Amino acid sequence: MYTTAHLFLVASFLCAVFSTGALLTQLATQRNNLLVWAERAHMALTLLVTVAVLVLLYAFTTFDFSLEYVAQYSDLTLPLFYRLTALWAGQAGSLLFWGWSVALCGLVFMLCPPYRNLSNETKLWYWVFFFTIMGFFLLLITAWSNPFITLPVPPRDGMGLNPLLQNPGMIFHPPLLFLGYGGFVVPGCLALAQTLSGRLPPNGTGECVEQPWAETSRAFILVAWLLLTAGIVLGAWWAYMELGWGGYWAWDPVENASLIPWLVASAYLHTGIVESYRGKLRLTNVFLMALTTISAFFATYLVRSGVIQSLHAYPDGGVGKPLLLFVLASLLLAIVIPACSKERSPEIGGVNTKEGLLSFVAWFLLALAIIILIATIWPVIIAGVIGISDILPKTWQAALPQKPMGLEPAFYNRTCLPLFACLAALLIICPFRQWKNGWNNPKALVGALAVTLFAVAISWKMGITHPVALLASGASFGALGGIVLMFALKPSLLTIRQTLAAHGVHIGLLLTVAGVAFSGPYQSTYSLVLHKEKSRAATISSFVKSQSLLPLSGEYTVTLNELYEGQSLHQANGVPHYRFLKAEISVFRNNSFVGKLEPQVRVYSSSPNQPFREVSTVFSLGNELYATLSHIDELGNAHLQINVNPLVNWLWLGGIVMCLFPFLGLAPRRRRGAATAQEI
Repeated sequence: MYTTAHLFLVASFLCAVFSTGALLTQLATQRNNLLVWAERAHMALTLLVTVAVLVLLYAFTTFDFSLEYVAQYSDLTLPLFYRLTALWAGQAGSLLFWGWSVALCGLVFMLCPPYRNLSNETKLWYWVFFFTIMGFFLLLITAWSNPFITLPVPPRDGMGLNPLLQNPGMIFHPPLLFLGYGGFVVPGCLALAQTLSGRLPPNGTGECVEQPWAETSRAFILVAWLLLTAGIVLGAWWAYMELGWGGYWAWDPVENASLIPWLVASAYLHTGIVESYRGKLRLTNVFLMALTTISAFFATYLVRSGVIQSLHAYPDGGVGKPLLLFVLASLLLAIVIPACSKERSPEIGGVNTKEGLLSFVAWFLLALAIIILIATIWPVIIAGVIGISDILPKTWQAALPQKPMGLEPAFYNRTCLPLFACLAALLIICPFRQWKNGWNNPKALVGALAVTLFAVAISWKMGITHPVALLASGASFGALGGIVLMFALKPSLLTIRQTLAAHGVHIGLLLTVAGVAFSGPYQSTYSLVLHKEKSRAATISSFVKSQSLLPLSGEYTVTLNELYEGQSLHQANGVPHYRFLKAEISVFRNNSFVGKLEPQVRVYSSSPNQPFREVSTVFSLGNELYATLSHIDELGNAHLQINVNPLVNWLWLGGIVMCLFPFLGLAPRRRRGAATAQEI
């Protein structure tokens, strides 16, 4: 069965390769009689990959440890739900899921009405690019990262899934990222295809020969963006709830790898508005959409090449160099194809116009992506410089480190957080700028500036003195107030779904910025030792003064009620999935009961020598209490760490808002006219 599944993947690879060659021949001879066969080939390819995925899932459900991949990432005590999601726990399975996601996205697009309205030449070029990508990933799976390798002597039990991955956040985080990456493949291929087919830009009559690629694939762009956003936010939530250090973003290289395509895609969303309403930046948008897809490939390279050290990274496994070559070749195509086009976009207005501001925001986001990229691969850069140090001046040689070192999180915080705060500040004025000169809703603009000043004053009163935190809090609340005032003073904007979607996403972003502004610099950490029999209580204080105008202050009293020992209900052969030690702690604030904290220490059967800490929180939109249990000493004292995290849940609330509002943008656009353009 597993040999057959592997042969299915080989057949899919050959199908992609032969289809690419046949379509290139068709384009060279200006024929298109094989187009319908290319579409059928993709249906067959998708079916074969789907069967391979189902076979691997079946192996996990039946505990078939004769399959090496199943033996590596599951064991007899692992519940069914986690066994199924172990599909993407390792490199081979995650690459298979990656390729499957791309294939499914291509199939859905092929069945959508906008695809049928494309010209045959555009379709041919689209399938050339798409089959090339599919062929490459299938080559990785079949040649270097085969998930269907069998063991000559199957073990009685598997090695088990990493306990850190046994969390709802990590279950959904990877597939959301993969589906987001896969969704961007469709518009990325289509943008290059339509540029090569000559169907865009407008012909001599000023009419488009066919619907622009951005409109044709708009649903894929928005859905891919929201899935990628959801994946990033869920990954941050997993780090917050599972790793036990009290934070949510450590600027880990793999975290950064997913953030880079998100920033590039967000830049495109802003320049795409300029093209849609002003007919400018066509080639820039082709490049940005292709770059979004390529940056997703680069994220895959960072995770699987072994060039960086990360908690989330996989060993090389032979796929690193092919991935890097593919990324570089794709980047070259993304640069050359738009550059060779005869289209020349009109000049963009200055920052005193709406199109200028949108372009500035886009370049701002790209600058952030470049900074994060360089900082992430800094160890690789230093290693390369060390390799040629013999030809460098001696003073430069002396300044080089002995071995490549990654940049500390403090570097990112010093460079990136101020830029994100400035981005929030731009949202105070951007919604009110007209396409040419002047301002929409000047009263709302004045109100937004007033709210900004008021928010800064309140933050200062609360004790927020860190400059970046002060700017971020003031800008986020000011921009939020401006958006609310804009809709309040002009209710007709609520009827334009695209406008509502765009500003809804901005609201989510601003809530996230506010959460970061408070929870990052002003987190309080306390190490406590509690004993039940002595009824020992401990008092902790939040980070601001008791005279604060917001409910972020006061004293908390925590008391240890009980200590429990137990084991999971899921067992195999009498062996529990894990055993745990749990502390039950009551929390009071100003003598009023707030809630219970129940942190645990778990020991999994698959990792008997390594304890894992399970976090417990008392939810609040103000101060959230966050507890981890370190250990119980010989005297029965519970050693705990409790953090007070102000406004941390605003991050997750903002992330949910950012993921929901793009659905409103899926509705067909209104006819572009002066009135609509002024309202966006």
